[in-house]
Amino acid sequence: MSIIHTPLEMQALSQNWQKGLSIGFVPTMGFLHEGHLSLVQESNRMCDVTVVSIFVNPSQFGANEDLSSYPRNLERDLQLLSKHKVDYVFIPKAEDIYPPTYRTWVNVTGISEVLCGASRPGHFTGVATVVLKLVNIVKPGLMFMGEKDYQQVTVLKAMLKDLNVPTTIIPCPIMREADGLAMSSRNTYLKGEARQQALCLYKAILMAKQLYREGIRDTNMLCEAASEIIKTNKGEIDYIEFVDPETLAHVGYAEADTRMILAVKVGVTRLIDNSLIQ
Repeated sequence: MSIIHTPLEMQALSQNWQKGLSIGFVPTMGFLHEGHLSLVQESNRMCDVTVVSIFVNPSQFGANEDLSSYPRNLERDLQLLSKHKVDYVFIPKAEDIYPPTYRTWVNVTGISEVLCGASRPGHFTGVATVVLKLVNIVKPGLMFMGEKDYQQVTVLKAMLKDLNVPTTIIPCPIMREADGLAMSSRNTYLKGEARQQALCLYKAILMAKQLYREGIRDTNMLCEAASEIIKTNKGEIDYIEFVDPETLAHVGYAEADTRMILAVKVGVTRLIDNSLIQ
């Protein structure tokens, strides 16, 4: 496994691979868990070369968010990636991604401004910008992303399509702990009682899915039932929504492909989760 630090070196390698090797890319912010590693395994299965990036992207954090405290453990990350037979790890410096003269930002309108975009203004501009830069540097044919960040995947799919970027996103299933909590680097913030309370997101999803199976299609009713579970477990609801899987527009009547998506604050930690309602 080789570690690359500069965009120029990474670009030189990727240009050479394009002569005959398929490139799989897994962008991460580090502090890796089994969800990330499942993406690596899928890339290894489908591609000749797997590149993982580790970059805590400052432009996707708001002024009062957790950029400085975001969990980091590079030594452990590299051990895990080596064990999972990653070919290259790209670890750029912030000043190489955003030099002092930097002035270009990518804004995917509409779908970036709802759900998490409404409560985290500018977040998806930071995400779209850094991912486009990373894709231009690594030049992958396939990019592997987890469906836990469903809105992020949807925004990035739209960006790649709109800008005619020849990279295809492969969405991979959410990985969960044994008790159902969606795996996330931020789960390390959950201490004591908060860890148990965090299960309310998955419990709310299971309740909505059960009601759907019982014939309830009114998303207001599904939302009320899910909200009750969150509140009972002392969660602070940012949003619970039922949306079209492609446009992320609110739907009032749940269909088999309707996506339930929610964001909840448990203690000091903001958590997200989602699922098909069927």
